Amino acid sequence: MVILHTFLALVAGFATMALLVIVLTALLTRMVPSWTGAEDKPQPGSPAGELRPMGWEPGYVFVNLGYSFLAAAAGGYVTAWAAVANPLIHVLALALVVLALAALSALQSRGKQPIWYQLALVAISPIGVLAGGLVRLRVVGIL
Repeated sequence: MVILHTFLALVAGFATMALLVIVLTALLTRMVPSWTGAEDKPQPGSPAGELRPMGWEPGYVFVNLGYSFLAAAAGGYVTAWAAVANPLIHVLALALVVLALAALSALQSRGKQPIWYQLALVAISPIGVLAGGLVRLRVVGIL
């Protein structure tokens, strides 16, 4: 029964992260469509013939990294909240899972995204999970 509860705590945290990222990405796309349009459109102000993929404007990148961190923190918080015994171990397990998945995603998208952006996402996700879990532990009074 403990294993099932552990699994459910991890799934709840991961589902929270995924749902928030999906919703926030959809909102961003709807609110600022110029940031996430079709690729390889010439950008105003760029030299003639220079193409830059849309979706790489500085505003989009920083907003994306910001809400990815917040979604990861929410996932860590939910995992610590759902964990019956030793929430810190559950949060660390989720952080490892997120780190592995982010690294695999970065390997898959080699050449499609700048390397600094891929590395930032790989680093931000598990740090966000840990931050959210630590906030929950602080609220409960464990830390």
